[in-house]
Amino acid sequence: MGLVTINDDKCKLSYACVRVCPVKAIEVRSDKEFPRIIPERCIGCGSCIQACSQHAISYKSDNEVVKSLIDAQNVVIAILAPEISAEFGDVTDYRKFVNMIKKLGFDFVCEASFGVDLVAARYLDLFTQFKGKYYITANCPAIVSFVEKFHPTLVDNLAPIVSPMIAMTRVIRDKYGEGVKVVYIGPCISAKMEASQYQDSAKVDAILTFSELREMFNEYNISESTLEFSDFDPPFGFKGALYPISNGILQAGNISEDLMTSHIITTEGRENSVESLKSFENQLDIIKHHFNLFYCEGCLAGPGMSRDISKFVRRSWVVDYATKRVSQIDLEEWKTEMEKYATLDLDRKFTADDRRLPFPDEKTIDQVLKVLGKSVTEDEIGCGTCGYGSCREFAVAVAQGLAKTEMCLTFSLRNRQEYIKTLKQTNEKLAKTQEALKQSERQARVEQQLAKEAMETTSAMLQKLPSGVVIVDDKMKIIQSNGRFIEILGREAEEINDIIPGLTGADLKTLIPYPFYNLFSYVIDKDDDVINRDVHYEDRILNVSVFTIRKSKVVGAVVRDMYMPEVRKEEVIRRVTEAIDENLELVQKIAFLLGEGASKTEKILNSIIEVHQNDKKEPKA
Repeated sequence: MGLVTINDDKCKLSYACVRVCPVKAIEVRSDKEFPRIIPERCIGCGSCIQACSQHAISYKSDNEVVKSLIDAQNVVIAILAPEISAEFGDVTDYRKFVNMIKKLGFDFVCEASFGVDLVAARYLDLFTQFKGKYYITANCPAIVSFVEKFHPTLVDNLAPIVSPMIAMTRVIRDKYGEGVKVVYIGPCISAKMEASQYQDSAKVDAILTFSELREMFNEYNISESTLEFSDFDPPFGFKGALYPISNGILQAGNISEDLMTSHIITTEGRENSVESLKSFENQLDIIKHHFNLFYCEGCLAGPGMSRDISKFVRRSWVVDYATKRVSQIDLEEWKTEMEKYATLDLDRKFTADDRRLPFPDEKTIDQVLKVLGKSVTEDEIGCGTCGYGSCREFAVAVAQGLAKTEMCLTFSLRNRQEYIKTLKQTNEKLAKTQEALKQSERQARVEQQLAKEAMETTSAMLQKLPSGVVIVDDKMKIIQSNGRFIEILGREAEEINDIIPGLTGADLKTLIPYPFYNLFSYVIDKDDDVINRDVHYEDRILNVSVFTIRKSKVVGAVVRDMYMPEVRKEEVIRRVTEAIDENLELVQKIAFLLGEGASKTEKILNSIIEVHQNDKKEPKA
């Protein structure tokens, strides 16, 4: 888990965090709905936290760590950043504030401003002993991280001096013992990242922002109204109290800021910091100045502070507090302490941690712009709603996998319009389909009613037929039968019919003998109809015709009892008619044969007569 995280449940996808992140450490991937902080790219500046109106972004709290340090009966010392004057203007006297912190369980409370004084003196030496190399101050941990990760070529230009927090930590351990626990209280969340880089005498065991400190005051119900005065524990700071204002460290070190003679430029704020590093990297041969940089607009505007107080009100509080502290300090004692720690190791080295991403080629960028609908320069409106300074910069981020096309407002609006248009067309088609479906349903109901009526008519007709009718499937299960068929089968079938009307589902094999049943099997298997086949059933003769209704699936049969008078008369007539027809056909064949024979005899006799007549006509020799 990184220093800064996003709560998806609170995130409203405004992309305000993306817009303010100077290093684009917030990715919005196409396969994820919500943005995510990339820990290895984050510099801990806190811009995203301050920009998120939904309070969906938070930083890692050390409140529980501090409680455990105090509960473990350690000697715990609080180093209080000079920004207290810009944050706790509601506390009437700083001595009450010191006692509030001690009430939390801290054994000593020291001023970080003494560490500022030490570091400022080192910068004075560095700048006055100029040897042709220009430096960037290394007091702001966000700036240091920015350089190490995204301007690695400038690492050697970072001033090789620790921050006031680390300087004061080393002083505390020298003065109060190596075994003490140190908690730094200040406005910066990037300091939490800086602290993790140090061990031994420079180790900061926990860091509380002022916001976290207020939470602890509320939790333990601590307020100044019930407390007495309690001053800071030594060593005491001097002009280091001006540190919350960006050029305060220069004044603390008596470093000249004269525009004509000084070679130091002080810059503060997110946009100015980004631009100043670019300029230092690319135009230093023209600028020829040291840079005193603070990412925030002075530490009095740090992300670990309250958000509801004007910057200029805070600045006034800082100046008033510093003036009071300087007027009250024992200057000789301060000088003695400064001389004592003049040789304290405050050196620092930096390491490049290049987190720059490969820059995509022009073809890839153009392809992304084309997808966004920005094929020509005129389409690149650079509205900034995506979080990037220009459409091209956004296209680069998309190509690098840090952003997704939906973040582009014009792209989303165009897609939304196309979606609405498509949805409208789809709705129109759906309406037509629904109307057609209703029409089909009406037609289906009519046809269903007609089918029902036809079935009822057919069923009624079947019941009226004098012949037995049965319909069976390929498993020899009865689908439908009429009353006459049931009567023909006899009493057993009639009893079954009382339970299962029409014998529906009954097994035909259990109701009729094999010779009868076999006719049905034959028609099912061979698909060859059997017409007018006489079958002996009990003491009767049945005339059966079995025919295909659905090939190999359904067959029907008409069964007539030959002993019924009407059937017998009809059958006698049919069979006599068949016999007469057969006899007539036979007579016709005999007559035909006799005719052919007479014709042949006639021809033979005529030929004999003809020959005989020819013999008579021949003359005698």
